[in-house]
Amino acid sequence: MTHVDDLERVLAALAADPHNAIVQLLAEPGAQRPGPLSGMPVAVKDLIDVAGVPTRCGSAVLADAPPAREDAAVVARLRAAGAVVVAKTHTHEFAYGPTGDVAAEGPCRNPHDPQRITGGSSSGSAAAVAAGLVPLALGTDTGCSARTPAALCGVVGLKPARGALPTTGVFPLSETLDHVGLLGIDIDTVAVAFSALTGRRIDPSAPIADTAVGCPTDSYWRVHDPEIAAAVDRAANALSCAGAVLREVCLPGIDELAATYPVIVGAEAHTTHRRWLAQRPGDYQPATAARLQAAAALTTADYVTAQRTRRRLTAELTARMLAEGIDVLLLATTPLRATPIGARQVDAPDGTRVEVVPALLSLTLPFNLLGWPALSVPASDVDGLPAGIQVAAVRGGEQAVLAAGARIAAG
Repeated sequence: MTHVDDLERVLAALAADPHNAIVQLLAEPGAQRPGPLSGMPVAVKDLIDVAGVPTRCGSAVLADAPPAREDAAVVARLRAAGAVVVAKTHTHEFAYGPTGDVAAEGPCRNPHDPQRITGGSSSGSAAAVAAGLVPLALGTDTGCSARTPAALCGVVGLKPARGALPTTGVFPLSETLDHVGLLGIDIDTVAVAFSALTGRRIDPSAPIADTAVGCPTDSYWRVHDPEIAAAVDRAANALSCAGAVLREVCLPGIDELAATYPVIVGAEAHTTHRRWLAQRPGDYQPATAARLQAAAALTTADYVTAQRTRRRLTAELTARMLAEGIDVLLLATTPLRATPIGARQVDAPDGTRVEVVPALLSLTLPFNLLGWPALSVPASDVDGLPAGIQVAAVRGGEQAVLAAGARIAAG
């Protein structure tokens, strides 16, 4: 247990004591179930119910939460596939933030530099995989929460298509935009896990010849780190060498679509938290309370308008990309790499002063609004801190993003 103890003290990645579960895995191999994930140790974000363990969502509001009565649907599927749940992991409080440094337990720390953020909100899941504690972890993704920490910690993060994995037993942030996400040590691990959880065969080694890869040129997709931009170019070259066809594309209305995000998430989150916020405001972290209180000003008309805009632009953008023959989009996962813990503004490598929270959400949240599957894969040949390359599928689903991701990972 020394390895786990030492890493845990540095990373604050695990939200529950891992020892009993790990001892159980090592001491009772006969209890392992057969299946595609047989014996695989898996960590679960502390937003997702695990039977017999409290779900505290990184908040003092739920400090006295009773143990969950049953597994979340996706955890039950993991166990049925033979996986062994060994721990619950740190989360940004109630999943309402992309940094991973706002929680009752304190910040989660990046394995590559403990003074920097992991990204969030699936902070501990990414850190646990990156640190070698587990090969696979469950997270969630409402705007970036599996892909951003995957990018900043240098692991693979998959947000499947909307509805591909069940959210029953997952504490909600936004019922419209919540997705269960997977974080893994490599593409193959994530692909095997997704196949096991859905019953759909995914083959990352499948050829991608003639796949049409859209490279967005709108100013919305700007990155603030030249090394990330160069990594995207290398990824495009890797896909081209594998037979994919690269095309520049524009996504008209993307700014209008993105503007619906804080309205939809804010309105739905405030509805969930309204009673606790009125009765126990001091139990929330100040940053979380401020976001929830600001959302109280949203009106029903604001919310209805945002939902109508989201549905209209989803239809329009999907139709446009299909009409242009685009299969997947290629872009960065984040415009920045991991920032110092607690920093909310930073001077980016391109010389601009950047707001950290909106920046970490910007390149990922459109795919929650659109419902398309999106994958973050570690960028190659980046000096220093990790960065992520994102692939989102217009058509072809998770198979398309994982096959493209495999080519990027292979260089």
